[in-house]
This record gives sequence, C-alpha cells and structure tokens, in this order.
Amino acid sequence: MFIGEYSYIIDHKKRVAIPSKFRKVLGKKAIVTKGIDKCLTVYTLGEWKKVAKKLEELPSSRVNVRGFVRVMLSGAVDITLDKLGRILIPDYLKEYAGLKKDVVVVGLSNKIEVWDKVSWKTYKDKTEKEIGDMAQELGI
Repeated sequence: MFIGEYSYIIDHKKRVAIPSKFRKVLGKKAIVTKGIDKCLTVYTLGEWKKVAKKLEELPSSRVNVRGFVRVMLSGAVDITLDKLGRILIPDYLKEYAGLKKDVVVVGLSNKIEVWDKVSWKTYKDKTEKEIGDMAQELGI
C-alpha cells in the first residue's frame, strides 16, 4: 500500500527518486502515465493490468471514452527503477505535469502520483479547505 507525501528533486538527467517504502511494493518495473489533475500516475504492473482492462471494457462508441483512453494509453510508458530507486521521467510527461525541479511523490493506496511541488501545494490547499464538505457528501 502506498501512503504519504515525500519531497524530491528531479536531477539533471530527468530522474526522480521513489520513496524506499514505495519501492518494496512497486518492484523493479512499473508504468507511468498522465494523471487526471495534471500530475503523473505510477502503477505497479499488476495494478496497470486492472486499469488497462477497465479501459478496454469502456464503450468505444462514445467520444469522451475514446479521448480518455487515448490520452491514458498513449501517455503511458514502461519504467525501470535504477539501483538507487529512481525513475526516468520522459520529456513529454514532465511537460504534461509541469514538473520543474521540486516534486512531491504522493502515495494513494494502489498508485503513486508525482506532482510539481507548487501545483501540489495549490491543489492540496484548495482541497483541504473543502474537506468537510467532501466528507459530508461522501458520508464519511
């Protein structure tokens, strides 16, 4: 299970470290794709198979389904963690998520997100202000 929030820096070779706690669950290989809120999402191979299966089962006759599936699958890339637990972020994914130097790696149970630090703070600050309303709406 992935939980927590960790700050890292993208090095000059476009690599970002994955927290050691996450590496144990992630394994040596994973999938990175475009996230929904202008972040990147990292999946274990097993979790990615579940996501891909759900995408395959969506009705391709719907325009919004085709667009979503195209973005998710065309944006995905296989990654391998190096000996120090870093992953290489391709330029197109860095650009999509607006990743600069400072990033935040966030654990979300069955997946990991990688955010630009400023974008994460903005998103988190806004969302935390609404957390009471969200809890009420979700019945938590």
